[in-house]
Amino acid sequence: MNSDLAPLFSAPLPFPGGAATPLTRIVSFRQGPGEEMPLQLNLGELDLTSDEFILDEVDSKRAPPPERTQESWLPGVDLRQYSKQVEAELQQIEHASIKDYIKESRNIASLHMQITACDAVLERMESMLSSFQSDLSSISSEIQTLQEQSVAMNVRLRNRQAVRGRLSQLVDELVVPGAMISTILEMPVTEPGFLEQLHELNSKVNAVKEQAFRETMACADVADILDRLKAKAVAKIRDFILQKIYSFRKPMTNYQIPQNALLKYRFFYQFLLGHERSVAKEVRDEYVETMSKIYLSYFKSYSSRLMKVQVGEWYPFESLFRSQHYALLDNSCREYLFLCDFFLVTGTPALELFNAVMGKTLAMFLKHMDAYVSDCYDSIAVFLCIHIVLRFKAIMAKRNVPAIDKYWETLLEMLWPRFEHILELNIQSIQNTDPQKLGFLDTRPHYVRGGGRQVPCRGGGWELPLSVPGFSAATRCRGGGDVALKRREISSCENLSPPSPQEFIEELLAPGFGGMITFVKEAEALAERGQLEKLRGEEARVTQLVRGFAATWKAAVESLSQDVMRSFTNFKNGTSIIQGALTQLIHYYHRFHKVLALPPLKGLPIRSELINIHHLMVEVKKHKPNF
Repeated sequence: MNSDLAPLFSAPLPFPGGAATPLTRIVSFRQGPGEEMPLQLNLGELDLTSDEFILDEVDSKRAPPPERTQESWLPGVDLRQYSKQVEAELQQIEHASIKDYIKESRNIASLHMQITACDAVLERMESMLSSFQSDLSSISSEIQTLQEQSVAMNVRLRNRQAVRGRLSQLVDELVVPGAMISTILEMPVTEPGFLEQLHELNSKVNAVKEQAFRETMACADVADILDRLKAKAVAKIRDFILQKIYSFRKPMTNYQIPQNALLKYRFFYQFLLGHERSVAKEVRDEYVETMSKIYLSYFKSYSSRLMKVQVGEWYPFESLFRSQHYALLDNSCREYLFLCDFFLVTGTPALELFNAVMGKTLAMFLKHMDAYVSDCYDSIAVFLCIHIVLRFKAIMAKRNVPAIDKYWETLLEMLWPRFEHILELNIQSIQNTDPQKLGFLDTRPHYVRGGGRQVPCRGGGWELPLSVPGFSAATRCRGGGDVALKRREISSCENLSPPSPQEFIEELLAPGFGGMITFVKEAEALAERGQLEKLRGEEARVTQLVRGFAATWKAAVESLSQDVMRSFTNFKNGTSIIQGALTQLIHYYHRFHKVLALPPLKGLPIRSELINIHHLMVEVKKHKPNF
């Protein structure tokens, strides 16, 4: 038998004495055909030939409880004889088992060979696994090394990228491309490409200044080129802006157009302010000097032309005041916003720059107002000027332009005391007047005052304002009449512009001929809409209008003429107003004839009482004033 099978049969067997002496059996084993070899088998626990072992096993495993006796197990049986019998049976079983072992020896040998082969395979696998484990350890170490290298490379990569980004930015900031040089040197400043390259040049100049502060050596390579380009750009921008400013000085020039053009190039001044403050100051001073003279000349000429206009009934002082100051308001708002936008100023610097531009003009306005107010006795004109100032001040506050707030305050400080003084003089005049000593009073305004505002009751009467804060009632001046009051209402501060003569004529005709005028307008409107049937129920109204006109038209015309001539110092204007009113009356009466000729009214008997239009024209000419 192969020696490799020895371990299978060499296990120790226990003996009755307790020793673990191995029991060896000698058996024959046939290796091949006709050849037997003795095989020493160590049966171990399979050896059943020991009596003591059997009994000991029986005694240890089958021993009855201590309270039982021998007789309780096998009554009447000799135990020794019985044990021998059992031993003999066991020997037979043992021999049978040995025969079975021997019979299966070939299979066992085959099993042994397979186990040996498995041992070899397992040994090789163990060797491979050991090698693989060693390789894994090496790979793990290499992986860890690779990880460390990867982390280090990643750090280096990030550092390089950061350095590359900064270096790239630095290079971009320092490199001066050829396109920039050619554009700054050759292209006109009005081209979009020049403005774009000027932005780029501004960025590069600022970047070089910053890097030079950090002592970057590369700045020295481009500083000279950038300085030359900057000087060239400053020169071109200076010439362009000054040329625009000089264009303001041309006669009949709308300076707002070149101002709008300058706003498109507001970055030019920003560039000058950032890189050449002396040139920026030169440009600003030139603009201030030019615009200061232009505004002074413009408003002086405008004011003188307004004052040269014949100041008649339709041009009272408050109308001129409103025109002047509305022009001042509009130009001041626009100029202030332009200064803030183009010259990059806000707050106090903006107000100072605005005062430098408009200061002379405002001083001229204040001087003019002081001269007028000091010799003014027209309380309503002064009062309306106060309202105009308050209204314009509110408009500028709404536009968020505080440019001339101080000017408005100065005007109010000038107007309010004068208004109070005029009222005191009027009240004192009324109190000191003795009507019995006046004799016959001409209620018309005196012709000497005709050059001023056409205020009623100036030629022998006294006036109080129609509506003054602090006064409980309005007093109607003596001799003025309803026409004068209506004239005042038309020129109230709610309508700052003077009314047209046509509007005033309509108001003059309303008291005596308002019913006829209203009927004519209503009937003509119905005729245009094709609703003439609504005129059928107007017979009583038409009858009253025809007979009322025939009875009262002469008195109404006479009253109208007298009221007009009492209310106007300028007789030429009064005459033209009367002529216009009479012409308008004839026109309305002619239209009244046409309305009564319409189908619903054509058959009315009252038409026979109508005054002939030609006869009316002849009679009206008799009331025409001759001066």
